[in-house]
Amino acid sequence: MQHARECRDGTNVVTATNCAATSGNWVSPYDNRATTLASDLDIDHLVPLREAWVSGARTWTNAQREAFANDLTRPQLIAVTDTLNQSKGDKDPAEWMPPLTSYRCTYARAWVHVKYYWNLSVDSAEKSALTSYLASC
Repeated sequence: MQHARECRDGTNVVTATNCAATSGNWVSPYDNRATTLASDLDIDHLVPLREAWVSGARTWTNAQREAFANDLTRPQLIAVTDTLNQSKGDKDPAEWMPPLTSYRCTYARAWVHVKYYWNLSVDSAEKSALTSYLASC
């Protein structure tokens, strides 16, 4: 699904014979960084897979976990600057937010949307952080 997300999030995307994006135009919403190289991007699971696991996905079937990991309908997969995605890792909003402050409301809303849709739990630190961010939107 990574290739589908790169194509959806970019413009003028060129793909190789294996459908992998090789070039195009992308802007990472986490830091507003523009790139023309697919190699500068990672596909972020907005709600990281480990976070989903500890929030309830551990009780899901393999098919449900696969659907979550490849969800292109909700704001769960986002093409972002690779180094930012690596720094985020498995962190929730109590531990990490995008450096672009103008995107934080969008990120918090998307986090809540994904968690709600997939019926995932929210811990107290996560809830406190989300409440704080959303109160300032």
